[in-house]
Amino acid sequence: MNRQEVFAYVKQQYKVEPDYPWSDRNAVLRHSKNRKWFAAVLEVRRDKLGMSGDGMVDVINLKCEPLLIGSLRTQPGYHPAYHMNKDKWISIRLDGSVPEEEIRNLLELSHQLTGPKKKQTMQNRRQQL
Repeated sequence: MNRQEVFAYVKQQYKVEPDYPWSDRNAVLRHSKNRKWFAAVLEVRRDKLGMSGDGMVDVINLKCEPLLIGSLRTQPGYHPAYHMNKDKWISIRLDGSVPEEEIRNLLELSHQLTGPKKKQTMQNRRQQL
C-alpha cells in the first residue's frame, strides 16, 4: 500500500481527505467531528527509522494499543513512531513490506482510538452499577 492508496481508501471508508498543514508532502488524516488526527502520512529519511542507505521513505503513523505495538515492532515494516508518542503510536512503511490488510486493520483501530468519545446516558450508568 502506498500513500495514494491510503488516501483513496480513507476517502472511501471514512470520507476524509488529507490535510497538508506544513505545505509539503506530509499529510494528516483527521476526524471530521473532533478534528483529531487518526493518521499522519510522512516522508522520512531512512536513517531516522534506523534503516541503512540514503533517501526517503513514506510511512504512516497510527495510534495503536500499547500491548500490540511491542509485537508489531518486531516485524518487518514496523518502526517506533516517528515524531509521535512511541508508547501509543507506531510508524509503518508504505513500501509493500506490510500487507495492505494489516494496514487497513490498524487504520480502523487508530480511527476508533482517536474518535469522539461516546456520551454515557444516565440509564447506561445505572445499568453498569
